[in-house]
Amino acid sequence: MLVDEAKIFVASGKGGDGIVAFRREKYVARGGPSGGNGGRGGDVVLKADANLNTLYYFRNHVHFKAKSGGKGGSSNKTGADADSLIVRVPPGTVARDAATGGLIADITRADDEVIVAQGGRGGRGNAHFKSAANQAPRLAEKGAPGLERWITLELKMIADVALVGMPNAGKSTLLAVVSNAKPKIAEYPFTTLEPNLGAVIYDNLDLIFADIPGLIEGAHLGVGLGHAFLRHVQRTDIIVHILDGAAADPLADYNQIRAELALYDAKLAERPEIVVVNKLDLPETREYLDLLKESLSARGVAEPVAISALTRENVTRVVQRVFEEAAKLPRSENTVVEDLPLYEIESEEIPFELAVEGGVYYVSGDRIERAAAMTYWDYDEAVLRFHKTLEALGVADALLKAGVREGDTVFVGEFELEWSD
Repeated sequence: MLVDEAKIFVASGKGGDGIVAFRREKYVARGGPSGGNGGRGGDVVLKADANLNTLYYFRNHVHFKAKSGGKGGSSNKTGADADSLIVRVPPGTVARDAATGGLIADITRADDEVIVAQGGRGGRGNAHFKSAANQAPRLAEKGAPGLERWITLELKMIADVALVGMPNAGKSTLLAVVSNAKPKIAEYPFTTLEPNLGAVIYDNLDLIFADIPGLIEGAHLGVGLGHAFLRHVQRTDIIVHILDGAAADPLADYNQIRAELALYDAKLAERPEIVVVNKLDLPETREYLDLLKESLSARGVAEPVAISALTRENVTRVVQRVFEEAAKLPRSENTVVEDLPLYEIESEEIPFELAVEGGVYYVSGDRIERAAAMTYWDYDEAVLRFHKTLEALGVADALLKAGVREGDTVFVGEFELEWSD
């Protein structure tokens, strides 16, 4: 079972107390201060473990507390530092402060470590406070308290290639054919309820493919667990977009998935994409294949590959295309965990702005303008879908409250539209 979200409480160890002590040795007159410092409290450390691929462990383990540092001793003996408490997480885990949403770390590589709660500093013993004016200080410090915080963990799968598409497009079947994965396959939508990973080997090279559960309209807003699925696409370098060639309107399906990806994360629209038309074994797919390829070409899709994952026709060609595309990608080093900035994510309380001038309505905002730019206005379904986006973001309600009427002009960014109920 894939568990890709968790919330845990971490508490670092308290620093050990420093002590007040004096030398008590025979033949040593007026022995000076000799109280030692306390040891450092234990840190709480997240460490990526390549043997883990889920956050399931944290369903029953929520509280993690490191040990306190040792107390200082006489004769200037420093207390023992407490060991760090290692909390193992799968590679691809993003840790955030639960209170602020601030990013703590994005752990992408096996064995990477990051401190999420730093142990308290050990208190200083009285030997530290000796001075010319005070030769026998009776002063020491207690150890600094540890840090307590709630943090959220979010798993984004580490994969090179994402298989995306509408439910029942054949993603799981293709993954099972080209890799060692054994996903659940059946002839009904939403068979896949969690992402599956499979290693694909070709010409002594290997890539990790991820079968992302079928996306539906509104996925970027969380509809149908959209956020839970879409975040697993973010780390992939290549998108293989699988179309059901026997669907009622494969082109509309393609436009919808592309829009959902871009509305969730604008960078996803810029990823290299390979379009695959599946179910070539069905006569209706072959009948309309040329027309579909022409339509896709008009949308800027280069060389869609027609396959049958069931009969394995042209499947090898898809694998070749993926590895050819991967070879073109620039080599990039993962960001060192310690160098990742700590920042707070600003919540978008006002996702759009609305202004009215001379009876014309002007709507602006990154999300809504991006949605407008990705809408094919020559398709009624696309226009209807955009209207649903206006409703989901609250734009339609704001326009109605501002007095918009049938036939009024509404600008969304640079797009001039005519309002219709």
